Amino acid sequence: MNYVDGFVIAVAKVDRDKYQEYALAASSVFKENGALTVVECWGDDVPTGKLTSFPMAVKCQPDETVVFSWVTWPSKAVRDKGIANAMEDPRFDMDKNPLPFDGKRMIYGGFEMIVDV
Repeated sequence: MNYVDGFVIAVAKVDRDKYQEYALAASSVFKENGALTVVECWGDDVPTGKLTSFPMAVKCQPDETVVFSWVTWPSKAVRDKGIANAMEDPRFDMDKNPLPFDGKRMIYGGFEMIVDV
């Protein structure tokens, strides 16, 4: 079964176009390195909880929204190699192409799919 990388970040609402441009460029790098799909979702109905929530998890500020993203890979082995190659790609050089969000507040992880209906 496929392998998934998941991400949750906070992005300034005024930077939606800048983020979308960044995400399209990043998706090209991931796909060139074996990713099957890249999905980026701009927060529209993401309430702040009382105990936990997406906004609380990424310390979302009033002028920001939550972005929920995932990348699917054919296997963990392909993902491991693909991510390693992607991180060496000059398009991911943070000095030349800074992130349009605070990477310190990003939540991410790799997941083995157990249901895909």
